[in-house]
Amino acid sequence: MHRSRVYAVIIDAPDAEAARAARFWSAALGVEARPFPPEPQFTTLHQALPGLVTAVQAVDDAPRIHLDMETDDVEAETARLIALGAEQISQWQECRVLRVPGGHLLCVLPVESDPDIFRAGATVWP
Repeated sequence: MHRSRVYAVIIDAPDAEAARAARFWSAALGVEARPFPPEPQFTTLHQALPGLVTAVQAVDDAPRIHLDMETDDVEAETARLIALGAEQISQWQECRVLRVPGGHLLCVLPVESDPDIFRAGATVWP
């Protein structure tokens, strides 16, 4: 048994456009853009989607939007999603990057949120 929940909505922007994209989304959503010093490729959009982390991520790839799922068992959640039709395409630190049917990306990562928030919002999987 393990648990998971959607943790974040990430707006991926090419490196050269990421700062401009962060300024745009900050203004468009009426929220503050904040650098995230532990991972400088991220700029958070504070409270853009209450209950979820929202950020712009500088990437060396095409622009897109992806979801992050947090889980108390990365291996089990990755296996569950692969059984549903996803394919693991890479790994970055503890994060597993999956391509799901339809071509979108989905990242599976260890629990990042407050434990009480995670327990309250997570789905329990057999």
